[in-house]
Amino acid sequence: MQNSGELRKKEVIDIRTAEKLGSVYDIDVDLASGRINSLILPSGELFGTLFGKRREIIIPWSAVVAVGSEYILVETCNITDLSR
Repeated sequence: MQNSGELRKKEVIDIRTAEKLGSVYDIDVDLASGRINSLILPSGELFGTLFGKRREIIIPWSAVVAVGSEYILVETCNITDLSR
């Protein structure tokens, strides 16, 4: 198993479209079980206040197909809302 620092360096790619979604910048972990709930990526969009706040792309761990040495492959077709 890789640590969170190693996951944060990886590029996330949608296997259906071959689109690069971005790099992981945060991970939602269930502290009680130690399991990863989701990967969080910046979307690049700004919204909200005068100074702006970045939207986030949330990838549930269930959408992760494979974790390689440089990439995380995900299948986003079953995800209803990728951003928050």
